[in-house]
Amino acid sequence: MLDITALADLLSQPKKIVITTHHKPDGDALGSSLGLYNYLIQRGHHARVITPTDYPQYFEWMPGNEDVIIYTDHVEQSNELVAAADIIFCLDFNTLSRINELGEEVGKSDAYKIMIDHHLEPQDFDDYRYWNINACATAQLVYDFIAIELNDKALVNKDVATCLYTGIMTDSGSFRLPNTTSAVHRTVADLIDAGAVNWRIHELVYNSATENRLRFLGHCLANKLEVLQEFNTAIITVTSEELKQYDINTGDTEGIVNYALSISGIRLAAFIVQRKDKVKLSLRSKGEFPANEICKKYFNGGGHRNAAGGASDDSLENVIAQFKSILPNYKTLLIQ
Repeated sequence: MLDITALADLLSQPKKIVITTHHKPDGDALGSSLGLYNYLIQRGHHARVITPTDYPQYFEWMPGNEDVIIYTDHVEQSNELVAAADIIFCLDFNTLSRINELGEEVGKSDAYKIMIDHHLEPQDFDDYRYWNINACATAQLVYDFIAIELNDKALVNKDVATCLYTGIMTDSGSFRLPNTTSAVHRTVADLIDAGAVNWRIHELVYNSATENRLRFLGHCLANKLEVLQEFNTAIITVTSEELKQYDINTGDTEGIVNYALSISGIRLAAFIVQRKDKVKLSLRSKGEFPANEICKKYFNGGGHRNAAGGASDDSLENVIAQFKSILPNYKTLLIQ
């Protein structure tokens, strides 16, 4: 493993650098990646961000987005960049399976691999790890990596700050989740001082829904919400036909599970959706309830205690039935 002195020495001269993040990037994944990108290009590095898949339209305004390469659209170019890279930054994921086919190319690359992440149980594929499961967002860690570890706070300019603020804002639930500590607020204050326009970022991310997306949300709440009072659990389920009916695109289902969790007394919420190849689950919980345990144990997934995801090759009906059958095992925790 590299230490920070050796890594800082590597970064002292221009390098070919690839930055990548998990598939279907969210605000933290893309915000941390573009924040780091905007920092590295100031240092004279030849940096590119490669995402394994597409991402929501409402993140495309971020500085540097025009230079992002989507792997599934540019496989050959992406593979060439990875093969030629001196350093690969792996942000907001800790196992190569989270970047799909791109993971094979990263795994066989001779480049130094730098992990910056806040998820549990990292895979040992990296040469340097800046990792803290108590961080509210990878973007928070990227800021600390730049400002503290590399002592380069002066290079946190408006573009860097804007991207990192986006990552922290989205992964902290707009600063309302328990991991939003005083240190997070101090970091956010620094980012605002550096040029991040907080109200504008919130507007671009949260107030830019399409009409279809809003109607789909109404459909989910009016017709697809099921409340299991016995287990203080709420479930929203969606079929692939409903996704087509409302012309739902990448990112349009993001956050819907939180509406189910907002019901008074609910401790566990699930959004279960039938995709093309799998049934995907997104779980949210309150307090000490281990949403990540359910995803890891039963649905080939994982995540944080209060925010986790998983998937299944089974039918939508069977996945719903399986999820409900699990709840009695957790009844004691759910009715506390």
